[in-house]
Amino acid sequence: MSTATEAATEEPHANDSWQAGVVGGILGALAMGALVVAMNEPTITVAIPSLYALAPPPSGAAGLFVHASHGAVLGVAFAAIAGALDLDSPGEQVGAGVAWGVLTWAVLAALVMPLWLDAVGSPASPPFPNFAVPSLLWHAVYGLVLGGVYAATVDRI
Repeated sequence: MSTATEAATEEPHANDSWQAGVVGGILGALAMGALVVAMNEPTITVAIPSLYALAPPPSGAAGLFVHASHGAVLGVAFAAIAGALDLDSPGEQVGAGVAWGVLTWAVLAALVMPLWLDAVGSPASPPFPNFAVPSLLWHAVYGLVLGGVYAATVDRI
């Protein structure tokens, strides 16, 4: 009688990728935040915390916390999309990350954020729509870092 046993191998599940999305989203948001601080500090210190009535007065810590939180949530959404599209290669994942960053710029930064800031009476309310080129760069960097970190960690986390 044979007593062979099969070794159970655990396959990664597509829904486990959310963790890579969180890490990539936070790191992408922090990289983007560093660029924003260098190029237009009031965006981080006033506009972003104003979304939640955390400014004025200006608060870089509140702005970076809110921004990293948004990055994490958007990173989870990215992970769901990358999983649904079955993006397996690092090149596809990084490219999708950049595309996701551009999409978040076009919809959230250019359209939603100006309306939201106006609705809460923020002193940093930009015009509507706000298709600012520096913001496009910032969001593309967010997506690049998100996609790169996601590609590097999705099978490891």
